[in-house]
Amino acid sequence: MKKIIIPALLLGIITGIGAIDMDSYQFINHLLTLPGPGTPELFDDGVIFTAPSTHRRVGIAYAHEGFARVYWFEKLMKAKDELTPQEEKSKNIVDQYRDSGILFHVYTVPPEIRELEYRLVIDGLWTTDPLNPLYRIDQKSGIVRSVIPMPEPNKIPTAFDGPPGTLTFNYQTSSGETITVAGSFNGWDPFMYELREISSGNYALTLPLPPGTYHYVFFHRGQRILDPFNHNRAYTIEGMVVTEAVVH
Repeated sequence: MKKIIIPALLLGIITGIGAIDMDSYQFINHLLTLPGPGTPELFDDGVIFTAPSTHRRVGIAYAHEGFARVYWFEKLMKAKDELTPQEEKSKNIVDQYRDSGILFHVYTVPPEIRELEYRLVIDGLWTTDPLNPLYRIDQKSGIVRSVIPMPEPNKIPTAFDGPPGTLTFNYQTSSGETITVAGSFNGWDPFMYELREISSGNYALTLPLPPGTYHYVFFHRGQRILDPFNHNRAYTIEGMVVTEAVVH
């Protein structure tokens, strides 16, 4: 079974699992703070599935794909800098990593799917998800499928949602955070403009700006982050990737 190792500083090691931004600080921090296997969890446009790492192998297949493909869970390993002093003294640690006790799989759900139906393969046996209490019996085959209701799609906020002559900066994370924005409009000062929490976990700031092209990034917990709702990218003179927006 493939092992996924996530040291706190190696943000680019998880790739190719789905359309969710696996390199994002939010995603990696969320994985690192999972207390253990639990019910499937919605994250961005997808679902995080977990299972105990005591299983030899766990896979998942989806009804809308005709159960034709099995996706295998990965083993989540934590780096030594994530260990407690007691764990560092444990004889169970191999080299500088340890088994977190979690197998996980991340799946980006197609937007047209309103209910995600699936089955697991646990150690070679097809079964429903023991960590998901929701299931449905298929009337034709009699096979029991686990079910995850998907939320109604929300309109994705963008920098262009504000009135003419403005940029509206939007960011989503946990509640009670400090989010700032810096860009070519303020000399890249990371402290000047702080987004306001307009609802739980949703932050926004609208700035009046003259017509022109602007570059910017967000700052969250010391990390420099591109706008997840605006995929227009550019490079600064120094070669750094930034988000680009145009005010008309």
